[in-house]
Amino acid sequence: MSLPHILLALLVTLIWGVNFVVIKVGLEDFPPLLFCALRFALAALPLLFLRGPMPAPFWRIVQIGLLLGVIKFGLLFVGMHLGMPAGLSSLVLQSQVFFTILIAALFLGERPSRRGLFGLLLAACGLVLIGLGRPLGDSLLAFMLVIAAALAWAFANIATKRSGAKDMLRLICWVSLIPPLPLLVLSYVFEGPEAIGVALAHPSWGGIGALVYIAFLATTVGFGLWSFLLQRYPASLVTPFALAVPVSGLLSGWLLLGEQLSATGWMACVLVFIGLAITVLPKGLLGRAFSGSRRLTPDP
Repeated sequence: MSLPHILLALLVTLIWGVNFVVIKVGLEDFPPLLFCALRFALAALPLLFLRGPMPAPFWRIVQIGLLLGVIKFGLLFVGMHLGMPAGLSSLVLQSQVFFTILIAALFLGERPSRRGLFGLLLAACGLVLIGLGRPLGDSLLAFMLVIAAALAWAFANIATKRSGAKDMLRLICWVSLIPPLPLLVLSYVFEGPEAIGVALAHPSWGGIGALVYIAFLATTVGFGLWSFLLQRYPASLVTPFALAVPVSGLLSGWLLLGEQLSATGWMACVLVFIGLAITVLPKGLLGRAFSGSRRLTPDP
């Protein structure tokens, strides 16, 4: 991957890492399925200004919309509503990386290199270290819902790659048209009209700000850039960047909420980024960096 595209991928991980803190804020005002429906309704608004044909076949747009918007985010929001902490949710959801690489190998014939697998193993060890220091929460059901959300995201990644779309901003806006109606129906059935009415009648500024953030930054900008990268590189090269999302989540919690990171937590963050570097950076660049570090070391 080129350096500008690596920086774009890291920007997405920062946006998505902060997003888990923002989701927790929004869930204080909105029931989870309603919150998710409103998110995608707002994320589809740029279509009022975008012109041109559909960026992909309509059936593929529906497929991505259902996988990504209804299943993945519906399960994630409900899981967090039921008790999954924001930091742990950001960690568990990144199991989508391993699901995506497995599915890409089975259906797209993409085989990760040995170096890539080694980098993934290092990053996975970093995630385990982070997870060991996070509380599981009170609900096993909530934990399993987030795991299921990660699997849905993996299938959405593959569907996005196979869509053939070139205009990624238009794609994510069209995809955002699909989830609101099914999610509103689910919200009406499971959350009830009274809860919907109260949430819409009395939102706080924090809830409104959270909705704007997840609709435009996390969805339009984040998934637009993510889909852009998936169209240009193998899924096994792009999706490992998502392993940095829980690191961004932990760092944002430390900076914005005053949450403390232990020495083990910092070491885990470094381990994740080393694993990512081994996985995604060109082999020649890594070799030059390693040889340069050896030259800087004085001879005994």
